[in-house]
Amino acid sequence: MGVLLSQIQALAMAGEVILSQHAYDRLREHGISAHDIEAGIAGAVEIEEYPEYHKAPSVLALQADANGQPIHVLWGIRKGTTGPAVAVTAYRPDPSRWTTDFRRRL
Repeated sequence: MGVLLSQIQALAMAGEVILSQHAYDRLREHGISAHDIEAGIAGAVEIEEYPEYHKAPSVLALQADANGQPIHVLWGIRKGTTGPAVAVTAYRPDPSRWTTDFRRRL
């Protein structure tokens, strides 16, 4: 697991999480609850890390919702800060675009 995901998990465990407006929109679109992404971060697996992303260092994580269904969440920490963890976007991965374990793009 990468350092950024560990930092985000620690922030989440401390209750230091916010969701972007885009994340709220995508949650609604995909039938994912905010609780699912906050609760699922503890068991998250890093898929891709974007340390030089222009808005903020970010990491795409594979998580599970309350029913054990896969969700991808892009987490970040704003540049120049140490928190809070920001859920940038979240979605249910398309099986036609990902391997069966949802860890690699096809």
